[in-house]
Amino acid sequence: MKKNKRKIAGVLAVSLLTTTVPWATGFAESPKWTNVNVYEEQDGSKFNSENYDFVKFSKIGAKLKEIEKQSNRIKVEVRGTSADGHPLYVVTIADPSTQGKFGKIQALRKQMFKNPGKAQDWIAANQDFKVPIMINGSIHGTEFIGTDALLQLIERFATENDQETKNILANNILIFNVVQNPDGRVDATRFNGEGIDLNRDFITQSQPETRETVELIKEWNPMVFLDTHGYIKNYAPNLQGLIEPCTPPHNPNYEYDLYNKWAYKQAEAMEAQIMKEKGSFSSSTLYQNMKGVYIPQRNDKDGWDDYPPIFTPMYAMYHGAYGHTLETPTNDWDGVRWMYNAIIGALNFATENKQAMITDQIEMFKRGINFDHPFHKDGFFPKAYILPVDEKDPTVTHKAVNHLINNDIEVGQAPQAFTVDGKTYPKGTFIVKMDQAKAGLANTMLWDGEDISNDIGAMYDISAWSLPELWGFEAIPAQGEVDVKTTKVNNISEQGSVFGKGPFLIPNSSVQAVKLVNTLLQQGVAVKRDAKGEFYTYAAANEILAAVKASGLKIESTAKVPADAASLSSLKVAILKDGGISKQQSHSGTKLALKRLGFDVTEVTPVEVAENGLNGYDVFIYSGSSSLISVITSAANKEFGLQTKEQEAELAANITEFVANGGKYIAVGGSASQATKTLGLTDDTINTAGSNSNGIVLVDYAGTGLTGGYGKDDIGFVYRPTWYTNTSNDIVAASFTNSDQFFLAGHWKNNQNAKGQAVLVKEQDKDVTLIGLEAGFRDHTDYLFRLLSNAIFEK
Repeated sequence: MKKNKRKIAGVLAVSLLTTTVPWATGFAESPKWTNVNVYEEQDGSKFNSENYDFVKFSKIGAKLKEIEKQSNRIKVEVRGTSADGHPLYVVTIADPSTQGKFGKIQALRKQMFKNPGKAQDWIAANQDFKVPIMINGSIHGTEFIGTDALLQLIERFATENDQETKNILANNILIFNVVQNPDGRVDATRFNGEGIDLNRDFITQSQPETRETVELIKEWNPMVFLDTHGYIKNYAPNLQGLIEPCTPPHNPNYEYDLYNKWAYKQAEAMEAQIMKEKGSFSSSTLYQNMKGVYIPQRNDKDGWDDYPPIFTPMYAMYHGAYGHTLETPTNDWDGVRWMYNAIIGALNFATENKQAMITDQIEMFKRGINFDHPFHKDGFFPKAYILPVDEKDPTVTHKAVNHLINNDIEVGQAPQAFTVDGKTYPKGTFIVKMDQAKAGLANTMLWDGEDISNDIGAMYDISAWSLPELWGFEAIPAQGEVDVKTTKVNNISEQGSVFGKGPFLIPNSSVQAVKLVNTLLQQGVAVKRDAKGEFYTYAAANEILAAVKASGLKIESTAKVPADAASLSSLKVAILKDGGISKQQSHSGTKLALKRLGFDVTEVTPVEVAENGLNGYDVFIYSGSSSLISVITSAANKEFGLQTKEQEAELAANITEFVANGGKYIAVGGSASQATKTLGLTDDTINTAGSNSNGIVLVDYAGTGLTGGYGKDDIGFVYRPTWYTNTSNDIVAASFTNSDQFFLAGHWKNNQNAKGQAVLVKEQDKDVTLIGLEAGFRDHTDYLFRLLSNAIFEK
């Protein structure tokens, strides 16, 4: 509802409720608020077609404290901060008799992983137990309604005493992640302060907001997880909003039979509660003609799947939760009312069925521990994964091990050499045995994935994400028995070391290795790079020791430095900023990859490039929408691009001048490559597949220069796959492997047109490089980050 159409002075949007129906009112007018980072808090979002007087983030902390003073049921905490430094509020509400016993309840729930059979027996004999239900507020900042509904629910369950409220609290503990994306709410954007869509970050966990939510899920292992979103309407006639479960394909690492048995019924219970309260909505035709809710599994065949573990509810499902995305129809107080009622429906259903639901949740853990997966083919789950360690550069494997541990996956380390499946591994090798409670999560992280191109017509997002392949460590599935005694690993803290008197070889082997090189360059230490991409320094051991220790690498002397090794310098890198075209910052993953590689990187907007040029920068990277170099007319996107034709011409001229004067230009991905052609910096033909196509591919890298550290039949990742033809004026540094099986995992129909085609090229007459692979995708493709550093360092 538009703000200027509704003003109720002095009444808060989260005012005390006298009934179980939420009020559709807003905060009174208040002065503009500015946060510590000097960002103005927005009244509404250009991304939404409608806006309303939603609760401003700056009001939420005080309101929660006010409610806390009125109730002995509520606990309000700040559980960390967002990327921009805003507090992450968590509210826990339970019957007063339960307060102070949360630790004991959490400890009892941990028994589900140790002795699930006894846990099931205990539940059968003690029916007054309480189950945790977690509700996530507004992970997308523009979807304001989620947090507003949570604030109303918090106030109700903290203060009201109607029978429905008392019954829900007698059976459940409610955990509210109040504003999962404060940065997005303040700035009225979908993403957080780093430009990351947090609802795509749950396999990578690159952002503090994601890690906070993961910690909450591990702490409580909720029986139900609800994630609040918007805005979905008219997906089917008079079916308004959306409630999961999803269409196929379902990730094969789930115990999906146990999940779907209850999730589908719970979705229909949420729909029933919304329809029960239909009369409480406004006179809007959309709501008054509503016949129900769109439930993807019931109402469609594909296109809204739960396949990748990147989404919050899908990730929670691996921890045993009955996870649902709830998409309200409209961005107004009717939308808040829809969300409120859906959640009440879920809470009542969970209360009525808690014993059977929790028994089946524990059954998932029992299957893992007993290595008994009745709906999976034999061999789908290996007996274990073996993770060998590179002694000179253990950093990638160590990162992976810590990541697994941080996700409640048990990892052991062999204290002596052992043999599995006929292969001998040295002591210190890590082992992830698959007879553990959360085996499904372990497998989805360590699994190579599968090619589902011909299994389904459409996918919602990525279809492949293998950590070993895209982070660059070995995870060898063992099908035979793994009778190896191991020491449990709780955490790995790295410390590198230096051996010898120099000169020293720094291998081009990982993100940490390149970061070490950049650290040394920024400290004034001379570093050279050879044709294979390896690094060398003549510096004394004590001069580089501190940086090497921090890197985690083991650096040794080398007999000599190759004659072709060229001196490097600390380079200043600019990346073209996408402020939010199509509701995303398309450059953000690449930006974070560059930062993790240790580069001095600055975001520059299209207008800044047009007005100021690129003087002072050594490298210019384009990794985003091709619309950034053109005048943008849409209201939602206009502020992120060029405003006039004059600016368009100036931007093109300034980039062209930058390249002509010896500047290095790098384009990453299909859209940036197409923009490069528009700018006249390449005459290549830019070929792209559909936007629905993505996955892991085999690539033949030349192994030198631009592709130092990579080889034949190596790994790449594509998202809207891109390849280049008409490359006679280029140096072709990498191509898709010329094999019918070059596409390994994901979803890409008709991919044979790209077989053997160029995917990484450099113009011969100017320093322009095109990378068709997604080298910095969502801060996830660590193994490919060095394609960026290679392109930057290559002379």
